[in-house]
Amino acid sequence: MSDESKLMPPAREVATAAPSANSQLGPDRPSQRRPAWLRMRPIGSSPAALETRKVLRDLDLHTVCEEAACPNLGECWSQKHATVMILGSVCTRKCGFCNVKTGRPDPVDFAEPARVAQVAVELGLRHLVITSVDRDDLSDGGAGQFVRCIEAVRALAPHTTIEVLTPDFQRKVGALERVVAARPDVFNHNLETVPRLYRMARRAASYTHSLHLLAQVKQLDPQSFTKSGIMLGLGETYDEVLAVMEEMRAADIDFITIGQYLRPTQKHLPMTRYAPPEEFEALAQAAREKGFLMVSASPLTRSSYHADRDFAQLVAARRAKLAQNACASSSTQI
Repeated sequence: MSDESKLMPPAREVATAAPSANSQLGPDRPSQRRPAWLRMRPIGSSPAALETRKVLRDLDLHTVCEEAACPNLGECWSQKHATVMILGSVCTRKCGFCNVKTGRPDPVDFAEPARVAQVAVELGLRHLVITSVDRDDLSDGGAGQFVRCIEAVRALAPHTTIEVLTPDFQRKVGALERVVAARPDVFNHNLETVPRLYRMARRAASYTHSLHLLAQVKQLDPQSFTKSGIMLGLGETYDEVLAVMEEMRAADIDFITIGQYLRPTQKHLPMTRYAPPEEFEALAQAAREKGFLMVSASPLTRSSYHADRDFAQLVAARRAKLAQNACASSSTQI
């Protein structure tokens, strides 16, 4: 592989020194010292963050913020934003990059959708992101619980927009159709990495299937917003990232997120590099040139980071594009 095919500019070398004790946030200790632009914000000093945590505890809800050891937890909780993780905290898969526990999940909690709706009310959420663990043990892959959550939120908090971040529903006939029919405002499913690295990073998943799933969403509901994300730092090349962008646009995906992979523990896949902020800016520009309505690319970008603000911008971008197309059409007819 030539040097020119590597992601540019050159990444910072990964330090081998252990992190300080107070850098811990989430179930496991991070395994490497992080550069300044990736330092996590503490959550204990913010009354709003403590209130967010109390609401979540009182409602007995899991969040991907905690289970996946998200570096943005302090910032988001301070703004009373949290991504609810339904169907328990135990996943049936073991992706090499993910910090969520793997094992035998608990039975489906049919009271959970009401609590998800209640958190939207108690936190005053304008936009709610609902994700889940993989539930290969369920006949519908958990699709029914997504639908019940969407319906419960719409009933109790009708002004809250809803974004779902779903599993791939492999071999779950009709599961995707059920979720799309419930009309979430945004349908998100992450590709996570480039095709070459799937066998290493997502052994039980298929890049082709995930891409097809996102294309199907648009076929089922052309008015829906679709979204997907990838990580840098697993060994991908610049050309591979650009190729994924091209395939996302061919699937009519509206919104791409690009963030830095952070190795949760020594048991997880090693991180090959820290991509600097300038690289994310360059990739964001490339994505915009390829026609994405919305791009979020930075070291700290995660699927639901600033999701409420990004949704408003996504809606505005579509309106602007439709107006531009209408204007061009009128000019052509004249």
